Amino acid sequence: MTIETASASRIRKDGSFFDTSRTLRFVILLLITLGTFFFLHNREIRVPMLELGTIAPRYIVAEVSFSFADEEATAAARQAALFDIGNIYYIEPEDVLKRTIEFENSLLYDQLWRVEAPQSSFDEMCRANEILGRTLFEIRFGDSRTIERMKQAGLDVAKFYEIVPIDLRQGICFTDKIWDFIRQRAFSEVTLQPAAVDFLFSFLREKIWFLRVDSNATRKMRKLLRLQVPTRYTTIPAGSRIIDSGEKVTSRHITMLQAMKQVMAERRDLWHPRTILGSAILTCLLVLTSALFLRCYHPSILSSNSTLFLIVSIVLLCLFLAKLCELFLLNIPHGLTDLIHYPLLIPFAAILLCILVGPSISIFFSSMLGLLFNACLAFEFQGFLLANLIVSFICIFYTRTLRRRAEIVTICLRGWCTASAIIIALYFYDHSRWGVSLFGDIGSSGVFMLLTAIIVVGFLPFFESAFRVLTDINLMEYMNPNQELLQRLMMEAPGTYQHSLLLGSIAEAAAQAIGCNGLFCRVATLYHDIGKVSIAQYFTENQQTGMNIHQLLTPVESARVIISHVQEGVNLARRAGLPEAFIDIIREHHGTSLVYYFYHKQLEAVGHDASLVDEREFRYSGPKPRSKEAVIVMIADSFEAACRSIDEINEEILTRLIDQIVREKMEDGQFDECLLSFEELGLVKKALVRCLLSIGHFRIKYPAKIRLKTSPV
Repeated sequence: MTIETASASRIRKDGSFFDTSRTLRFVILLLITLGTFFFLHNREIRVPMLELGTIAPRYIVAEVSFSFADEEATAAARQAALFDIGNIYYIEPEDVLKRTIEFENSLLYDQLWRVEAPQSSFDEMCRANEILGRTLFEIRFGDSRTIERMKQAGLDVAKFYEIVPIDLRQGICFTDKIWDFIRQRAFSEVTLQPAAVDFLFSFLREKIWFLRVDSNATRKMRKLLRLQVPTRYTTIPAGSRIIDSGEKVTSRHITMLQAMKQVMAERRDLWHPRTILGSAILTCLLVLTSALFLRCYHPSILSSNSTLFLIVSIVLLCLFLAKLCELFLLNIPHGLTDLIHYPLLIPFAAILLCILVGPSISIFFSSMLGLLFNACLAFEFQGFLLANLIVSFICIFYTRTLRRRAEIVTICLRGWCTASAIIIALYFYDHSRWGVSLFGDIGSSGVFMLLTAIIVVGFLPFFESAFRVLTDINLMEYMNPNQELLQRLMMEAPGTYQHSLLLGSIAEAAAQAIGCNGLFCRVATLYHDIGKVSIAQYFTENQQTGMNIHQLLTPVESARVIISHVQEGVNLARRAGLPEAFIDIIREHHGTSLVYYFYHKQLEAVGHDASLVDEREFRYSGPKPRSKEAVIVMIADSFEAACRSIDEINEEILTRLIDQIVREKMEDGQFDECLLSFEELGLVKKALVRCLLSIGHFRIKYPAKIRLKTSPV
């Protein structure tokens, strides 16, 4: 089956307003133009993609001047900000607790406090001891530089005092200034007898205190100071090298590339007239190229709105899914574009177009989509276009012979095997990238092909129903003997059913000989005589009693009954919801030919005076065959019926017979509206003769069995 005729068998203009309207055709072309324009116009900024930890295959130069958040410079600045920051200290809690207990004991056993502070009570002395203990727990110490930096950072330093302990192990005796600070901190808001406070401080003033580093406070203080250091930005002039060839890719390199991409996106004004004009010119070139291809190689598609809209719908759907996939991979946290290098986006459209329209259309638009994706999507990893196109072509090759929906999964599995081989080859080709990411690429390609199978299986019935496309999958379903009409034909007109089966086999062989869809011819012929179901007894192949009912009718009445099976078949087919392509075969397989047998009988009845016979009463209503498949069914039908009336079958007799049939049909003008060439007509005749010879081959005549006499025992 050739590429051109395979697609042509699916394209059948129904002559409706939708299919022929020039206005609707303009709307469809405008739709694909706008869709392509928005896809082109809203493309991602293209910058080289590098994988963290790999070796750069080439040097990369800054295309524009940009600034980026330099993590290394920021880290260095934050480290420098903490260079002269010391620790924070606090009094050993055990010392505070110990001194508090000692003071309370002295109050009990040494009554000196009654002399020093005669107006103070024991409870007041204990309260002063408790308040001072809490204050000693809260007091923090640090060097002057640290406290000053904390003030600059806006941190609370009210409980801090400047001191730098020399040796934490030897302890320290607080100076009067320190005790004054502690007194002010503890008793500024508390009313106590001054003598009681003086006695408490005189008791503690000579004590040795041990300090300890406050790790938690020091760590929090350093963290706050570090965070207050602003992010350092480094400016990279245009033309400067971002990374050299052979250099290991770091996070700094990736940050620089992302910053450059952001600056380029900001500078690109999508609404600038020049930007819009550039996208519009590219869009027009793509649409014009596609239109020229269809005009040169598939003009019937360009003149059929339904088929054109089908192609446009699939292409726009593919563009939408590709953009959706790109946005998902780029915008999720830790973007997957660094991990998924080969998203297979085109096989989805390739398989659908091949099934619904044809292989050549699928190959062309897959190539166009590949170029469009490679130019507009953010996936520029080496081999992205190669993997998508090769996998798409492999899928198209196996989709040509698709017969069952379940085979779509097998086709996608073969596509994944092809993608895996391509990915492995690319890793061998560029061995610097060899690593664990190989398995990630193979696994991700498998996920994309699995999604492709799911989407194709899900969308295929919708497209078949919405656009009334007759695919090979539909044909296999209509060939099922359990179909209601075939069941009726088998039970009510068994002779016609057998005739249809035989006719389907020879018509399929003839169609394949000239590159037409043989499966369509085979299935359509099963239904071509479905109108005989209700009047089966009027056709000799169904008359089993030996009585010919036409003996009771006039030739005109017989002709009317015979001719009526076409219209009856159309009515039955429409009620059963058969495709229009089948109905066309039912209406056209006799064309406007003459029911010659009864026409001749009528001539005999009037003494062979043709002027007394209305020839129109003996002709089918037509129309004449308008497709190659209809012509093949017409010739095969007449040829198979004529072969039943000859006694001897050989190649010479069959050749003369089919030549006579074809000549009579041509002289009668039955082939005037079809596109069958003389060369194709010759191939059809040879195929029909060859096929009928194989079916009606000679058998050796076996001698009759002779009953031998046996001698009595």
